[in-house]
Amino acid sequence: MKIAITGSAGFIGGYLVQELLDRGHEVVGIDNFSKYGPVEKSYQNHERYQFIEGDAKDVNLLTDVLNDCDQFVAAAAMIGGISYFHEYAYDLLAENERIIAAACDAALVAFNQAKLQKITLLSSSMVYENATIFPTPEGHEHQCPPPSSTYGFQKLACEYFVKGLYEQYKVPYTICRPFNCVGIGERRALGDREITSGNVKLAMSHVVPDLVQKVLRGQDPLHILGSGQQVRCYTYGGDLAMGIALAIESEQAKLEAFNLSTPVNSTVLEVAELIWNKVHGVDGGSIPPFTYVSDEPFEYDVQRRIPDVNKAKQVLGFEATTSLSTMLDEVIPWVRQEIDAGRI
Repeated sequence: MKIAITGSAGFIGGYLVQELLDRGHEVVGIDNFSKYGPVEKSYQNHERYQFIEGDAKDVNLLTDVLNDCDQFVAAAAMIGGISYFHEYAYDLLAENERIIAAACDAALVAFNQAKLQKITLLSSSMVYENATIFPTPEGHEHQCPPPSSTYGFQKLACEYFVKGLYEQYKVPYTICRPFNCVGIGERRALGDREITSGNVKLAMSHVVPDLVQKVLRGQDPLHILGSGQQVRCYTYGGDLAMGIALAIESEQAKLEAFNLSTPVNSTVLEVAELIWNKVHGVDGGSIPPFTYVSDEPFEYDVQRRIPDVNKAKQVLGFEATTSLSTMLDEVIPWVRQEIDAGRI
């Protein structure tokens, strides 16, 4: 298949392009480098990969690309960590509405005039921001209170965009909801406001890379956002890419939404102590006692996010199997390298 992806230079986008190429597909990536600036990818000269620098809000550009594609992954979005969606409460809402509207407009034209089979939306676990059932199953987003943050609300609105596209025009869709992606390749966003945590400037306001860089920089006691009892399921970028690829390829995935995540959950404190022990134990010497202090949390700091992953397993045959410890063995050296290079 030939698959177009907006936001291809993004964090998850990078993993997804590689996965799709590895599965034998042709891929057209579209990105304007607005988040990180120009980035180089290992696959950028791959014979089955074409990159187009352009804006995901450009309906004419998207329509031209989609006219020759079988599948479309709408992954572009203004997105960031917890500080990012507090800092840009309006911009996230407005810009992402423009992006999803352009994606749906282009998909409609391509579906009616060409060979496009489906649009796959990359949504977010934040649609479950106010979940009341744990593990949280697909469908609960319509039963629990709506998201409190503009970011979570907008991601839910994106899902309504693709559902409305089908209801009115019969363009098939699939919705993928990643949970707490962990991996390499994510740098400080160009528009991020400088925020400190103790004596360290935050890198991406995502818990794993920020904890890693604080420990690598020798912060002691370690500064934790809030109590540290927040529960998350940390999922490897490569696993998420495989789940998205399966959702793209599956006929059974049409008109369905999927939680893509590991079922294993950890508190922030558990993650912090694991990072602490890995960093300080690298030379085989004695590991200093793990100590921490709690910083004032952000307003929209979800305390519990645990997905029900049975649907993805049953329908797609997808399971996220990479352990947090294995992820950290990849992430810690990468963050150290970024610090040494002055990029974080």
